[in-house]
Amino acid sequence: MEYKGCQQAGGGQIDQACEKVLSELECDFAGLALQNTDGPDVRWHYAAGNSNEKYKRITVRYGKGIAGKVISTGRPMSVENFPENISGKALEYPIMLAEGLKFAYAVPIHFKGIPKGVLLVGNRTGQPIIENDQRTVREAARRLEQKLNSEN
Repeated sequence: MEYKGCQQAGGGQIDQACEKVLSELECDFAGLALQNTDGPDVRWHYAAGNSNEKYKRITVRYGKGIAGKVISTGRPMSVENFPENISGKALEYPIMLAEGLKFAYAVPIHFKGIPKGVLLVGNRTGQPIIENDQRTVREAARRLEQKLNSEN
């Protein structure tokens, strides 16, 4: 079967996965972005700990923003002390702005070996995402990958 964006996954299960990551890490925000099936754009589909509903309206181009960069490179990305320590402009990081995040760590989610999604955790306070927590995020991303891939 082919990748169908977020429609192929049980929405409740993905929401629960975001909630679980949020509680395991005691972070402020956890969200899942997926690349659209009809183009290169990336949209935030699920969130836990969100301060508003703006994430639902955020779409970034492939290679742009945290989600687009993680999907295009297939590698994790860390943002610390936003907006001071970033490459480019703060407006290129809409999820950070919308949620008031200072620190974030994002990892790719692969569908049939190709990066198609991003799991991001973040903090609104001066609390960085430490290496142990980054490992937990990577493990959660692998569990989400298995869930997404097993349903197709």
